[in-house]
Formats: sequence, C-alpha cells, structure tokens
Amino acid sequence: MSTRENPAGLVVLAVDDERAGLDEMKFLLGSNPRVGRVLTAFDAAEALRLLRSDDPELIGRRDEDESIVDAVFADVSMPGLSGMELARVLTAFRNPPALVFITGHEENALEAFEVGALDYIMKPANADRVDRALRGIEKNKQQAVPAGNGPKPLEAPAPDDDEVIPVELAGTTRMIPRKEVRWVEAQGDYARLHTTEGSHLVRIPLAQLEERWGEAGFLRIHRSFLVSLALVTELRMSSSGYSVVLGGGPPKELPVSRRHTRELKDRLVKAPRDNWGQQ
Repeated sequence: MSTRENPAGLVVLAVDDERAGLDEMKFLLGSNPRVGRVLTAFDAAEALRLLRSDDPELIGRRDEDESIVDAVFADVSMPGLSGMELARVLTAFRNPPALVFITGHEENALEAFEVGALDYIMKPANADRVDRALRGIEKNKQQAVPAGNGPKPLEAPAPDDDEVIPVELAGTTRMIPRKEVRWVEAQGDYARLHTTEGSHLVRIPLAQLEERWGEAGFLRIHRSFLVSLALVTELRMSSSGYSVVLGGGPPKELPVSRRHTRELKDRLVKAPRDNWGQQ
C-alpha cells in the first residue's frame, strides 16, 4: 500500500478508481524525494476510511482528531463519491490535507479551485508537474500553525511563482497567468480580470485576490479595483482626487480612493528607491 518509508518526507494519499492511473501516480509520487510515504485508495470512500482510521500501522495519527496525511492526489471522475464531493468532505476536517486533482478533463478546472484544490494536474502527469505540486504543498505545510491554534491564512505566493487562474470562455477552460492581469475589478462575489486581450469573470472575491496577490505586486487602490503596481505609469491628482494610469497595453485610468492613497504613494516611492539602492 505504500512505497519506501521516509519519516521526513510528505505523506501522500493517491486516489484513482483505475488501476493504471493509480499505479502511475503511486510511481511518480514514490519516486519524488519530497515524498516519504505513499498510500493508495481505489475510490473516495476508501480514501475517507484511511483518513479517519485509528490504526497507526495503517495511516498514523498526529493526534486524536487529525490524520498524518499531508496531501491527497485524487482523480476527479470516480464512481460513487466523486473527487469534487471528496473535496467538499475534506473541507469539514479540522486540519484538512492539501488537495491536488488529477484529471483528463479541463472543464473541471474552475470548480476544482472553487472547492479549495491547491493544484490541478492534467493527465498524463509527469515527474516535473508532480514535483511542482509537491513544492506548493511543502510551502503550505511550512505556513501551518500547531494544532489547537486554529488555521493560518495562506500567504500570497512569492512573485516568481506565477499563479494561473482557470477561466471559462465559450465552453472552454483557459488558464490565465497572473502576470497577464493588468487590473482586477470587483463585481459582487466575483472578480473580473482585465488583460491586454480582454476580461474574464471568475468566482473569487476581490478581497481574496488582494490577500493572495499582495506579495506578487498587486495593490488595492479602491473598493472596486486591484492593480499591478509594476504597470502604474502615472499618479494623477485632480479636484476630485487621485487616479492612476496603467501601462502594459492601452492606457487605462482608474480612480484611487482616499483611504488607499497613502499606501499607494508609499509603495510607488518605495519600489524605485529600493531598486536604486540595489544598483
């Protein structure tokens, strides 16, 4: 049921109802030096039995409420309880394992991120793609707090880790790199991503993107707008207040609210000052 034992590595549960897919994922995970133990399950129901098991030889426990599994790599389409339904059950865990979906269908990408998946790997998976997902899992694990102190919000990814966002376009799921986003506009519980090629509506609140993308150079300038600071070419002042002009495409002017003006000025001044200091 498991590969080599390495107490220092990640404990990962692979879930797939097809033997070939499960064997391939077990091999890719077990061959990765970041992984210490690989468990397998043929369906979501078996996966939940493993995660809730009290047998230390079978699964291991950190405490009476939490399994030792760090991550679940699950197929999306499975008979009975699907991968998506498994994800919704895992969200009820006090400290749920990280979730990565493995699938041959792009149309599930948007829903996967909506249910809290950390990553989404298209079949056939390869060693490099699996390693990238495992790096993300390690980063989240390092940000975790000890049991009993409550969950810690995820920190924004580092600027060199360019996040991709799945968007629906005419029945096709397209992956938009964050670096292509010039500004984001709030639209209720949704957000509209503006790129040079157009705009895309995603089911993510602007406040959540503000938190996730802050360290990647995005700043809230208004209750309705989040902008890429690297693309700000002008800060304008008029009788009605401040506004910014964005480059990286056709010039776009956006208003700056009074409450965000000070931080915007500080960030715009700090970035070039830091760059000059490094030369």
